[in-house]
Amino acid sequence: MSVGKTGKILLADIGGTNARFAITEGDQTGPIDYVKVADFPTVREAITDVLARRAGGEPPPRAVLAVAGPVTNNRCVMTNSPWVIDGNELQPALGFDSVHVLNDFEVVAWSLPALQPADLIPLGGQAGLPGEPLLVVGPGTGFGVSCLVERHGARLAVVTEAGHATLPAENEREEHVIACLRRRFSGHVSIERGALSGSGLQSLYEALAEVDGAAVPHRDAAAITKAALDGSCAHSRATLEMFCAILGSVAGNLAVTFGARGGVYVAGGIVPRFPEFLAASAFRARFEAKGRFQDYLRNIPTWLVTKPDASFVGLKVFADHNLD
Repeated sequence: MSVGKTGKILLADIGGTNARFAITEGDQTGPIDYVKVADFPTVREAITDVLARRAGGEPPPRAVLAVAGPVTNNRCVMTNSPWVIDGNELQPALGFDSVHVLNDFEVVAWSLPALQPADLIPLGGQAGLPGEPLLVVGPGTGFGVSCLVERHGARLAVVTEAGHATLPAENEREEHVIACLRRRFSGHVSIERGALSGSGLQSLYEALAEVDGAAVPHRDAAAITKAALDGSCAHSRATLEMFCAILGSVAGNLAVTFGARGGVYVAGGIVPRFPEFLAASAFRARFEAKGRFQDYLRNIPTWLVTKPDASFVGLKVFADHNLD
């Protein structure tokens, strides 16, 4: 493995609804093309269309594609779209020398060393230790977790399914909420489903209302967040406060699990909408609340990632670090 730059590279960030494409050469990344997944029956046709408009139909030598789903053997069957992204098929079909398919949160992990102060909001802690693991967590449609590990100049992004681990409680009120969720879900309550995702925030809102015996209107995650931030609903605010506290606990658990002394980053589609609220919440206190390991956590910095195109940074870093 070596680090360097060579030729043009097609970069893509592919979700269930939208896909974004760009062609990079050296340090320069061209304009981003936004494509609706529903407009193309396959990813191959979408790429062909982008290349026709941006590269005269000629494919760059390499492609690196981030996908919102699990990747096995360079292949992803998308959960919320009919596309199947198979790098080993796309390579000969479109004339690439190589195609890498990566999980989208793996790509965010690759971006972390290249993020600048303007891309981040500090959330407490000391300076990270150089060369130590960097952890990224992200509530969004699901709950993503990845860790970037560097040893002897080689980097590896560890992809996880940590969002499906059991949701922890740290006080009696949270125990009551999780007990309510356990009845609703017929047993196991995961981090993602019970709290730290869009649907999880809604589940938290409804369970907290049941615990408190409160009659509240139906709200989705966006409406809960809006009502919490504009002060129109005390119950929504209490839900968002619990969400931030649980996020701190889970992030702290994962930090000690991975030994992420380089730093912990919060990304995803939800939290960047309320950075001031997060900073003023119990997030950092709960992150550090690990008993005898409190000093260990106190030294780990936490940041909120605010850069909207961090995935393209990660795609480029991966491409430069993994020359074929």
